[in-house]
Amino acid sequence: MPHVYVISDHHFGHANIIDFESRPFTDAEQMTEVMIEKWNAVVQKEDKVFHLGDFSFLNKEKTSAVVSRLNGYKTLIMGNHDRGRTRSWWLSAGFDEVSEHPIVYGGFFFMSHEPMYMNKHMPYVNLHGHIHSQKYEGGQYVNVCVEHWEYTPVSFDTIKAMVVPSEEQ
Repeated sequence: MPHVYVISDHHFGHANIIDFESRPFTDAEQMTEVMIEKWNAVVQKEDKVFHLGDFSFLNKEKTSAVVSRLNGYKTLIMGNHDRGRTRSWWLSAGFDEVSEHPIVYGGFFFMSHEPMYMNKHMPYVNLHGHIHSQKYEGGQYVNVCVEHWEYTPVSFDTIKAMVVPSEEQ
């Protein structure tokens, strides 16, 4: 049975992110290779991955080359750094689906690039990226930026176990 994964903020090709976020890479090329390897170590070809934005700073040819090397059916929810390119650009770069807006998954999870406003009375959990190594307090937010997950897509089952009481799963 296929698995579902979530991840965000790879910033492929963005050399400055290494310094900005103290990433453990010597350069953008090493960062790209390690992150592709970590993705493919957990994601199989039949799995589904939701990428919550800020995927690549590379041109279309190089972005397509990265996307084609990544396992799984890939859905991009566009982030602030992705929005300079059109939805059709990302589809032609190899994503299977692209959304310009947050989506609701499983009737319970808001998946967005930027954290969304949530109060304690809202019966949802916000899976988000954008804030990199920072973290919002409370059980209604799960930051899926690569910095929190060792640059590896995190399974939806892992996220559900974190936020949904076991009797409700």
